[in-house]
Amino acid sequence: MTRFLSSKKYGHERGLSAAFRQWRAGSHCRFMHGYSLEFEFVFGTHELDENNWVVDFGSLKNLETWLRLNFDHKTLVASDDPMYSFFEEMHENGIIDMVTVEGTGCEMFAKIAMEHAKELIQNITEGRCWVESVTVREHGANSATCMRKTE
Repeated sequence: MTRFLSSKKYGHERGLSAAFRQWRAGSHCRFMHGYSLEFEFVFGTHELDENNWVVDFGSLKNLETWLRLNFDHKTLVASDDPMYSFFEEMHENGIIDMVTVEGTGCEMFAKIAMEHAKELIQNITEGRCWVESVTVREHGANSATCMRKTE
């Protein structure tokens, strides 16, 4: 069976600047640090639309809006971070714009984005397409990919 893939990238130049820390790490990653994150979504289908497209890129405005709401000038804090209440206090005092996440790091950000995009793409394409993968890059050397489960 033929399978088509297309991708949409929200590059580093988009300014999705987020700060976070991996509190479990024994390395310098345990300290707050930030990146202009890059997100690349790969979409799949067995059947192209009437324009011979996998996904109409113009229909993805809600995806970029969601990325901005969650990763643009945000401080991402793991829900189990032992300093969570400290971050919460900074948020309440207007020092940071905090977003609570299940976990931090490229792998978890890719998983979070995959979960959100999966439902969005299903709705936009009336079930014709799926999200094949999401890759999140901190910079040119570090990235992680979350891929869909295959049946």
